This record gives sequence, structure tokens and C-alpha cells, in this order.
Amino acid sequence: MVRADRDEDYVIDVCDQILGEPALRQHRFDWLRGDPGRTGRRVALPVDAYWPDPAVVVEYRELQHERPNRHFDKPDRLTISGVHRGIQRAIYDARRDELIPAHGIRLVVITPHHLDSTGRGRLHRTRSYDRAAIERLLLPDESGR
Repeated sequence: MVRADRDEDYVIDVCDQILGEPALRQHRFDWLRGDPGRTGRRVALPVDAYWPDPAVVVEYRELQHERPNRHFDKPDRLTISGVHRGIQRAIYDARRDELIPAHGIRLVVITPHHLDSTGRGRLHRTRSYDRAAIERLLLPDESGR
């Protein structure tokens, strides 16, 4: 699958247009790390997109982040954390949810439910609808939220 075909890349492209600059994609912060491996090494976890100014991270969370999916979860194989991938994904999402704001960076989570999508989470890519929805999530209102 090429980059332009992935929903995550489409969403980040729209965010880039709204913010007027390209994101650092799959950026890794030294303080955001996965669980220790066999050697004790903890790999830095990527975020989908980071804009240093205005200090915002966007995570596009497809449906496999909120409901079981055998293909993505691989329930018959344990990860380095000792759990299957679906549980590890939830642990790492929670870690991002906690640590990103704790470091003074605004976290914006976008899901297919926010956008013009099918019930199965596939985006229709209706740019005008999606852009308006993403602007509401991405741009702070008058109260600074």
C-alpha cells in the first residue's frame, strides 16, 4: 500500500493543510517508550504526527484501536509485553494519552467516527466534510481548548 492510500496519511495531509506546514510523521520522543525487551532496551514509540509549533500531536486511531480485530491483534502470539497485540496497543495508546499532555504537548485523537466514514471505519475522503471536522478538533476555540 502506498502512502497516499492509507487513511492515516490522508488525515495527516488534511492536518498539514490546516496548520500550514508539514508534520513530523512517525516522530519519536525520547520520553515515550515501549515496554522493555529481553535485553531491557525500551524502544521509543512513534506518534502519527507532530508539529513542534504549535506543540501538537495528532494520533489517527482506526477501529482496531477500539474493538478487537483478529488480523491486527494476533491473539495467538504474545508481544514483548507478554500480552497479545490488541492489549499492547491499548497500553501504548494509554501511555501516549498520559505522557504527551504531561510534556506540555496538546494531543488530538482523530477517529473514523469524526470523519465521513463507513460503519466499518473506511473513509469516504469527502475533503470538505473531513476538513471541517478536523478543524473543529485541531484548532483551539476561544477558550483555548
